[in-house]
Amino acid sequence: MWTSENRGSYDRSKLRYPSDLTNDEWACIGPLIPPAKRGGRKRSVDIREVVNGLMYILSTGCQWRAIPKDLPPRSTLFEYFDLWDYDGTLECIHHTLYIKCREAMGREASPTAGVIDSQSVKGAEKGGPALILPGTMLVRKSKARSATSSLIR
Repeated sequence: MWTSENRGSYDRSKLRYPSDLTNDEWACIGPLIPPAKRGGRKRSVDIREVVNGLMYILSTGCQWRAIPKDLPPRSTLFEYFDLWDYDGTLECIHHTLYIKCREAMGREASPTAGVIDSQSVKGAEKGGPALILPGTMLVRKSKARSATSSLIR
């Protein structure tokens, strides 16, 4: 519930973009970012700005080409996005924030139950066998027509 006490903690009007990280948010995410690799050139880009750029893309849904000029270049942002996706950094950040959100709500870090609604179950029942059947029928038909199918068993 919005109160005058907690409204200030959600105020993002003093930031450059609403998607930019506050100091408290950066204190939580910053240690999860891996350090620069040994050897080669030193890192010349501010990692906080890279995270701000990625958060801008995620929050606005803009194209990579439409990134504002005061954020790092799109090639830099995409390289870090690709690297962090590959090495699991994004997954680690997501998991850490997920745990913090659950604990802030007074819940356990990992959920103990899951919910499946009947609509999802009905959809899975209808889609499963129907999708498999045409695929097997095509394979059977193609074996009779193809000269190379006798090599594949």
